[in-house]
Amino acid sequence: MCGIVGYIGTQAATDILLAGLEKLEYRGYDSAGIATIWEGEVNCVRAKGKLHNLRSKLEQIESPAQIGIGHTRWATHGKPEEYNAHPHLDTAKRVAVVQNGIIENYRELREELKGKGHQFLSETDTEVIPHLIAEFLKNLSPSSSSSPFLEAIRQAVNHLKGAFAIAVISADFPDELIVVRQQAPLVIGFGQGELFCASDTPAIVAYTRAVLPLENGEIARLTPLGVEIYDFAGDRLKKQPRLLNFNPALVEKQGFKHFMLKEIHEQPGVVRASLDAYFNNFGESSESPINLGLPADLYNNLEQIQIVACGTSWHAALIGKYLIEQLAGISTQVHYASEYRYAPSPVTANTLIIGVTQSGETADTLAALAMEKERRQGKEPQYQGQLLGITNRSESSLGDMVPNIISTLAGIEIGVAATKTFTAQLMAFYALALDLAARRQTVSKDTLEKIINGLRQIPKEIEATLETQERLTEQLAHEFAETKDFIFVGRGINFPIALEGALKLKEISYIHAEGYPAGEMKHGPIALLDAKVPVVAIAIPGSVYEKVISNAQEAKARDSRLIGVTPVNDGEAAEIFNDLLPVSDVEELLSPILTVVPLQLLAYHIAARRGLDVDQPRNLAKSVTVE
Repeated sequence: MCGIVGYIGTQAATDILLAGLEKLEYRGYDSAGIATIWEGEVNCVRAKGKLHNLRSKLEQIESPAQIGIGHTRWATHGKPEEYNAHPHLDTAKRVAVVQNGIIENYRELREELKGKGHQFLSETDTEVIPHLIAEFLKNLSPSSSSSPFLEAIRQAVNHLKGAFAIAVISADFPDELIVVRQQAPLVIGFGQGELFCASDTPAIVAYTRAVLPLENGEIARLTPLGVEIYDFAGDRLKKQPRLLNFNPALVEKQGFKHFMLKEIHEQPGVVRASLDAYFNNFGESSESPINLGLPADLYNNLEQIQIVACGTSWHAALIGKYLIEQLAGISTQVHYASEYRYAPSPVTANTLIIGVTQSGETADTLAALAMEKERRQGKEPQYQGQLLGITNRSESSLGDMVPNIISTLAGIEIGVAATKTFTAQLMAFYALALDLAARRQTVSKDTLEKIINGLRQIPKEIEATLETQERLTEQLAHEFAETKDFIFVGRGINFPIALEGALKLKEISYIHAEGYPAGEMKHGPIALLDAKVPVVAIAIPGSVYEKVISNAQEAKARDSRLIGVTPVNDGEAAEIFNDLLPVSDVEELLSPILTVVPLQLLAYHIAARRGLDVDQPRNLAKSVTVE
């Protein structure tokens, strides 16, 4: 979840490292630091807190160093203090390392290295790495390798257990930057007479579009002469870079106060892009009006679907389950990936396993898919299962792991709290469910056409919602800025939206919020309600509308202030709710893409009103690459 950046070339490294870290700060912002090599020494500067603290320190230091590594941290081992910030050095301060990930056997290594005289200054797992490298360097003969530095690192990483990406420099090898990937993302960038490395491409696209993502178990040596790539056994590999199709302007705020607000307003465009990519025009010649580019055998004899996901992606998967079961008639289960890893469902025949992750790097989701792949390997054909990924980053670890991908079309999302990527995942699930329904003929052609035509109206309906809700949610934020607890309720296809609304509020405003099925309130949670606990109810005409209205009245009888996400001009809702956040009147099946929007705006404006860092909420990171 941390961010790594590295540079070797002809320019001053410090500015490039800082610019890269700025683009990676969404991955963690508990502390930051850089290390460069100049005049035979490793110069390391670190600071607690956000990147501007490090920048302030570096303004006092002038360094023409042309090689360096940088890091922005999301704390795993050790408090977010300066002494735990990366880079970490060996005892002699000749080797510097930055890491993203977790070293699981660091305690044993630490004790072993202490016994050999190494002194540790932090509480982190990362600090064992430079000491371990230094130990192997000490024991290598100068002629044992064309690059003793590379060989020492190769030997060191073969002693590490866990998921990690690291970048290493040494004062004794000032023309070498070594990077390693093992279950954590790392990409190399190729410039004109210079090389870059980073945890994610936004850190380097300002300098180059030619990139080479490392794969698990690979080590790369970056020097002024170019890049050499090896596996952990030391065998040389041949790989070719590729060109990114990327517009740096997409990651700028473009006049919005925060990235999150910009990304909320980008959702109509996300839906339009998804419609263009996934849906064909109706015609007699088309077998299916949906085009996901998936092989036909993915659907053959399909009896069950298992979905693994985390956080907001889990909420999107719950809506996917509803759509798949109700439209395609396929039994579908949704699992928290972190739980599924340790208590998987029994292996069943003719099963499609879907992993959903915005970044394509979520550690628990990847591990769950890898486990499922392994435990089905070698079984009878009907038990082998098919793997499908849904991700916003098809070039990610998920893309490498599974043979089938639905690429969501949200573009780069910088705000840590997911908004437009959630909507993009919903569109992927609508397309998948409708494709399954069309192929299995579980809905009529007329129904299919009606649903798709309804989806085509959604972008303008979101735009109308944004236009009216911006002002309403900002006004409500003034009244709820000091509220301590919120309850969100919904039923059917909008119950996951209640969960997502509560999560958004928790993530960025730090207000305690919970989402419940509206019908379950009377089975315990109703005891929480009083005049200090507002209730947000999602009430859309359809199969459960009257039930939600009835549940809302139960809350009102307990003096809770009621906020309703309801259709415009709903007279019954206007009589019941204290406040309305109206959305366009659409079919219940399509409503989640609309009902989530006012809840995103409400969370945003409450957090902004409280003066909080909306884009980088405390304790969180955009991409959860550790367990």
